[in-house]
Amino acid sequence: MRALSLLLCLCIVAGNAFADSLDLPPVYQPRQHVSGLIRIWGHGAYGDATDFIESLVREWESGFRKYQPDVQFDNELHGTASAIGALYTGAGDLALMGREIWPNEISAFKEVYQYPPTGVDVLTGSFDVRNRGYAIVAFVNKANPLTHLTLAQLDGIYSVDRRRGSAPVRTWGDLGLTGEWRDKPVHVYGLPIARGFAEYFEDTVFLESRKWNPALREFADAPGSNGATDGGQMMLDALAKDPLGVGYAGLVYHNPDVKPLALGVNNNGPFVKPTKENVIDHTYPLKRMITMFLNRPPGQAVDPKLEEFLRYVLSREGQEAVVRDGQGYLPMLAPFARKELSKLEN
Repeated sequence: MRALSLLLCLCIVAGNAFADSLDLPPVYQPRQHVSGLIRIWGHGAYGDATDFIESLVREWESGFRKYQPDVQFDNELHGTASAIGALYTGAGDLALMGREIWPNEISAFKEVYQYPPTGVDVLTGSFDVRNRGYAIVAFVNKANPLTHLTLAQLDGIYSVDRRRGSAPVRTWGDLGLTGEWRDKPVHVYGLPIARGFAEYFEDTVFLESRKWNPALREFADAPGSNGATDGGQMMLDALAKDPLGVGYAGLVYHNPDVKPLALGVNNNGPFVKPTKENVIDHTYPLKRMITMFLNRPPGQAVDPKLEEFLRYVLSREGQEAVVRDGQGYLPMLAPFARKELSKLEN
């Protein structure tokens, strides 16, 4: 027990030191006294799985109530699939998403209110931790000489519409490789296009096109795999045997015979490696975000209690709680928190 207590103290000290090294937002300064009930629905756990975010949400709530003791909370964190439905039926005030919002969820909300929900990013997704919005990474076989790609090249590999302006990428020569690689075909690997990861890829890389290269080989999770036979792991294992393959997944998966690629927004670079630091500072293009959605009619002010709570979450105290949580989520640095808070202004 004494050793466990010492380890916990060391973790807290390390977390505080890490937080001190970051450009976190300013401390929370209440603008007004608020009261009432805030109902939060959404991202939680699947069945009896480990808590994904509720402990962090409760720490936010506890910290907030030190400033605003007349606010109560009701957490219904049954999973992301419940979040937006609770918002447009009026059962919830904040919809906490563990993934990107889907077009059909936006459409359902707009069917009721004739305007979209307002989203505020409250966390940077994880670098390499499962179920915590981990960053997406492009992989090739370790024998492949390619070191980087642009988002336009990824678009040219995977999409049909190629809205980023790339020509179709069908051979490795199309990506600038020469010699024996030049005329070799690109074997296209990916996750099932019905999954949320593909939705993110469509929105971010394809610029919202939904048309995939028909040559895509999809890797689906095996039921009850718990990681070993996840689609992402099976994809990397296949890439390890195929020097001509390219795939996308996350660094939650590993194989010593594949390598991640640096990514750039355009040909001029910079080409940014997928590292934890580059995800935190948002220079890595395929980082992901954890978002809370609320119902804000156009031209109207945000409910004061929701505004104050979101201002707390995106304060130094709120983001230090993310660092202390240590379960994979990454904090929002000051410039990004400021941008999100601007969405709450009148």
